[in-house]
Amino acid sequence: MFIEQPPEFVRKLYPRALWRMTPAEKKVYLTFDDGPIPEVTPWVLQQLDHYGVKATFFMVGDNIRKYPDVFRQVLESGHRIGNHTFHHLRGFEHASNRYLDDVSKAQDFIMEACSDVANDLLIDQALYPILFRPPHGHMTWGQYMVLRKKCQIVMWDLVTRDYSKKMRPPQVLANVMRYARNGSIITFHDSLKSWNNGNLQYALPRGIEFLLEEGYGFGLL
Repeated sequence: MFIEQPPEFVRKLYPRALWRMTPAEKKVYLTFDDGPIPEVTPWVLQQLDHYGVKATFFMVGDNIRKYPDVFRQVLESGHRIGNHTFHHLRGFEHASNRYLDDVSKAQDFIMEACSDVANDLLIDQALYPILFRPPHGHMTWGQYMVLRKKCQIVMWDLVTRDYSKKMRPPQVLANVMRYARNGSIITFHDSLKSWNNGNLQYALPRGIEFLLEEGYGFGLL
C-alpha cells in the first residue's frame, strides 16, 4: 500500500503538489507517464476514445522530439499534456541546475511540437496551467521550491504499478479496484515496460469499466 497509495507523511514532503482532487466528487483522474511512443500511446488513445474518457499525459521531452506525430495525436484528441522532464531524470540524483534545465528543455519541446497545430484554443486547453510530474516522484526540496512557482506539480493518489516486472496483469487491475476513491489521481504508463508485460493492455480497459460500473466520472486535471 505504501507504493500504491502514498501515506500522509509522504504527501507532506511536497505540500503544494496535487496528490488527490476533491473527495467531495465521485470522480477519478487518469494520468499516463513516460510517453509518447508509437508502440503504446496510440492504443491508449483508442481505449480512452472508446470509453469517452479524457486524461493527462506526462510526457518525456526526448520522446516528443522523436515522435512529434504521436504527440500531436494526443493533443488533437483533447487530452491534457504535462511535463515529465526531457531525459526522465530522478531529481535526487542530479544537481538542481541540471534538473531544472532538463525540465525547461522538455517544456520547450512541448511548445515546439504545438507549432504545427493551428488551434490556439486547443493548445491552451491542453497546456495551461503548466503541469509537471517528477519522474519516480523524486525531487530535492530546492528543485521543488523552484518548480512550484512555475507550474502545478502533480503527484498521484494511486499508482497502478503497471510498469513493474513483479506485477501480473490481474494484480495491476486489483490495485485500481482496491485503492481508487473519490478524487484519486490514477497513474498508468504508456511505456514499453507496462506494455511488454501485458499489464497495461489487461488493466486499463478493465479498470475503466470497473470505475464506470462503480459510478465514477472521469475528470481532467
